[in-house]
Amino acid sequence: MQPSEVIQALQELTSTNRKGVDALHEAENALAEAEHRLDTAQAHSFLSAGGSVAERNAQATLDTSEQKLERDLAKASVNRIRMKLRVIESEIMANATIAKLLQAEMRL
Repeated sequence: MQPSEVIQALQELTSTNRKGVDALHEAENALAEAEHRLDTAQAHSFLSAGGSVAERNAQATLDTSEQKLERDLAKASVNRIRMKLRVIESEIMANATIAKLLQAEMRL
């Protein structure tokens, strides 16, 4: 691997990492909104249901299954982006190590 290739790879990874941070922010906002919709829907469903507390909780759970799915999918998206960012950071560290090794080799 040539030093210019390592530099290019580091620049691309850094750029991707920046985009990932923005994507994570957007995904976290989407998750917060999904959690808010779920909480609101559960509260409305619970308050409008009749019966015992257990029956009202069960009805609220049934009524808000779509919102729960949306929230769970938003969580999965956040987790996926976080994992991808960790991988990118590991690749940056690996390329930085390669750059240092190449630099040391060129000194010899």
